[in-house]
Amino acid sequence: MQIETIVYIILALLVSLGVGFFQYFFRVKTTPKITIVLFFLKVLSIFLILLLLINPKIELTTTNDVKPSLAVLVDNSSSTKFFKEEQFVNSFIQEVDGNKALNEKFDVGFYAFGENVAQLDSLNFSDQKTNITKAVKSVNELQKDKEGTLVLLSDGNQTLGEDYEFLKSKKSIHSLVLGDTIQYQDIKISQLNVNKYSYLNNKFPVEAFINYEGRKSVSAVFSIFKSRRKIFSKKIELSPNKKSATITAELDSDKEGVHYYSATVSKLEGEKNIRNNSKNFTIEVIDEQSKVLVLSSILHPDLGVFKKSIESNKQRKVEIAQINAFKGSLEDYQFVIFYQPNAYFRSFLQDRKSNFLIVTGTKTDWNFLNSLGYDFNKAAISQSENYRPVYNMNFLTYLQDDIGFDGFPPLRDKFGSIAVKGNSDLLFQQLKGINTTNPLLSTFESGGNKFAVLFGEGIWKWRAASFIKENSFEVFDEFLGNLVQYLNSNKKRRRLDVKLDNLYLANEKIAVSALYLDKNYRFDSRASLEIVVKNEETKAQKVYPFSLINNSYKVSIEGLDSGDYTYRVSVLGQNVFKSGKFKVADFQIEQQFSNANYKKLGVLAKNTNGALFYKDQKEDLVKSLLENEKFFTIQKLEKKEQDLINWKWILFIVVLLLATEWFTRKFFGKI
Repeated sequence: MQIETIVYIILALLVSLGVGFFQYFFRVKTTPKITIVLFFLKVLSIFLILLLLINPKIELTTTNDVKPSLAVLVDNSSSTKFFKEEQFVNSFIQEVDGNKALNEKFDVGFYAFGENVAQLDSLNFSDQKTNITKAVKSVNELQKDKEGTLVLLSDGNQTLGEDYEFLKSKKSIHSLVLGDTIQYQDIKISQLNVNKYSYLNNKFPVEAFINYEGRKSVSAVFSIFKSRRKIFSKKIELSPNKKSATITAELDSDKEGVHYYSATVSKLEGEKNIRNNSKNFTIEVIDEQSKVLVLSSILHPDLGVFKKSIESNKQRKVEIAQINAFKGSLEDYQFVIFYQPNAYFRSFLQDRKSNFLIVTGTKTDWNFLNSLGYDFNKAAISQSENYRPVYNMNFLTYLQDDIGFDGFPPLRDKFGSIAVKGNSDLLFQQLKGINTTNPLLSTFESGGNKFAVLFGEGIWKWRAASFIKENSFEVFDEFLGNLVQYLNSNKKRRRLDVKLDNLYLANEKIAVSALYLDKNYRFDSRASLEIVVKNEETKAQKVYPFSLINNSYKVSIEGLDSGDYTYRVSVLGQNVFKSGKFKVADFQIEQQFSNANYKKLGVLAKNTNGALFYKDQKEDLVKSLLENEKFFTIQKLEKKEQDLINWKWILFIVVLLLATEWFTRKFFGKI
């Protein structure tokens, strides 16, 4: 308490005594005993009133008992159901929840995890992916201020995320193994490497990795089927000393379009799990390859990124050339990227009207670019500046989602204002934290001619940032591929654009996006879209309406059985539609394992100072938790400051004192 407050309290006490003395003892000859009582009532009531007005802060100390936490993480993926462990899991949860001794010692919490983790409400064992690492990290973060331990109920088979085997955890982890721990012999296709595209009248490679677990030598046959017709077959020999084999097949691309294939390896005698013996894949056969030229006057990391990213689509081939050394003709290329052009580009740029991308930067000659008469102009100075990307939600030229542009590093370009016309901006510039309407990435379209301009160098940083975020280059490559596809196409712009893949796995969510434009090629938010999905074998069909989300229509389709499907997206009341087909493969990754991975669970437990337990040792697990002296209740002293005015009972005492004084004076005739 501050000295100033103490002085005020002393003054309040003196004032209270002075008021009481003046009222009951000043110039009074006799002082009966009742006067002394009234004096103390008056002094106390006045003092409490003044004390409330001073309102000193009172420090309160409370003692709290803090139990150690016991987090029970339950594997809610379909593999638990596959191993038929639902009854055991539910029984164990009930036993822990009803164990009085455990609940007295620990603050018990239950969590269910699959792809994500959440507090346990109910278990359905339907998650199609398992991320043990994320579950452990999430609970550790949630309880970072608490001492305690974790109990992990899982088969140890992770299908998503970082490897959990050597995961660091502040809390010890006790692993309780679900599933069969007996090692059955099992053969599986662990991986298929196939390009998405091939060219007509050509061959494409299929690389298959076969893995075997078992104690004796076996033979099997690897086959590839198309429309239930075997088109490739090879016999393989495996043993405990040779547990893997790599097979490469060369298949013909004899017909344009999307083709579906199935790769299988024959079943072994006594093999328990045969769901991992087959995988499906698709190939899109195209008639010709698109050649792309990257023309530059300087060396820059962006050039390599354009090549790698564009060539991720195998129907495109990229060549990089220096402007002074290029002797070819632009007519040999369907698409050209002019990187930081200067006066040496004049003969290539002055007559080119379509199918190109201009990338500017610190080495760009803006006087030259401005003289070409394109639909953009920049009043640039020699000073350069950093420009961060801002996604334009109203971009309607083609379907492009926000891939996290606001988290990408800035591009660098010469400073200056940009004037454009006839453009559509996918990205705007953010300068020093301020969003502007200056374009960072613009497309231009006039009279059937299309081109685009990226106002900044350093796009290689975007690809790296996208990889860090997504753990894959696929999202960024798709973004750049969409731009190239739009600029490379000379077809008339479509009013309905649908985004849907050719192959999905069973129980996987099928996300469909659609962009619909009116006759003036402006986004129409008033339309109603629906997709009709039809199973080609059963002829059963389902209708799903789209929902309007931002500037596109979206729908999520679930629960489709495996098979071949056709689809038709229609705009109700309009003769505008798009149709196609896709396949749902009978593949459930959670059912690709024949036994529990108890070895990894054991390593995790050992590295975190925990222990490994099997189903028949659940009583030992509970006993170990109860007898572990590292976990005990802690008493914590908590100090809080509270304003005295919040103590409402003091005001009640003041009223009671004043009322008592008044009635006493009335009773003894002092009033």
